[in-house]
Amino acid sequence: MNSDQIYTMGIDVGGSYVKGVIMQYSDSPVLVDKKCEKIRRRNPSEVAVDLIDFLLKKNNLSYEKDIVYLASTGEGEMVSKKRGHFYSMTSHSRGGKFFVPEARTVVDMGGLYVRAIKIDERGRVMDYKMTGQCASGSGQFIENISRYLGLAIDEVGDISMQSDTPEVPSGICAVLAETDVINSVSRGISTPDIIKGIHLSIANRVVRLIAKLKAESPIVLVGGMGMNKGMVDAVRELADENRNHFEIVTHPDAIYSGAIGAALWGGYRHFKLIEKEAALNLV
Repeated sequence: MNSDQIYTMGIDVGGSYVKGVIMQYSDSPVLVDKKCEKIRRRNPSEVAVDLIDFLLKKNNLSYEKDIVYLASTGEGEMVSKKRGHFYSMTSHSRGGKFFVPEARTVVDMGGLYVRAIKIDERGRVMDYKMTGQCASGSGQFIENISRYLGLAIDEVGDISMQSDTPEVPSGICAVLAETDVINSVSRGISTPDIIKGIHLSIANRVVRLIAKLKAESPIVLVGGMGMNKGMVDAVRELADENRNHFEIVTHPDAIYSGAIGAALWGGYRHFKLIEKEAALNLV
């Protein structure tokens, strides 16, 4: 390890994916490497261990010698190799700030829910609003419907943007929304119109959240759905229709926001602990 370089790691264990990053920590942090692994039917703890080992080996780094802090977020109990844990909201907020330094609002569009978070200049949480637990407003719902329609999850964004007359499901709950989708298929509604309708249904929840939060621009969309161009387009479309003229942006690495934020907060905590120890030694 170069003595001038300080490395931290962040591991984000979600419902469907484990995301991991290595960061070069400094006043201007750099994303060194990243990996996202679908859990499928495997033990998430084992997936996390394998992912950590893969990133370290690939970058010729030693956990004991080179990584000053490994932080978890999400389902942190699944990560055995860690020095500390940060709440998802805290991590995604800092990750969003890393992507868009001028951001004042981060929307975490994850597999289980959506959270709109107002942040300060350092990426700390100031206020937030979130959806309920109904799966019809989540990334998991999009995955389920995509599977039913025979689509890969990375296809749905482009397909959604081919829609002419979107068919919006009820959105009341996952069961009713899925029934609406099945009925749409039986009525011959095109796949692009079904997918765009689902995106609009979720986007409607997002727009309501940022309105309730009295969000400030720019707003950065993070989490897995932040990489779905059809989803991002739907949020922008509904925000404009509701005369909420926000600057809404995303990032190609949006799914890594939690892992990046955990790695950055881990580095911050590492140096705060060093400062505290130094102060105690002077007493």
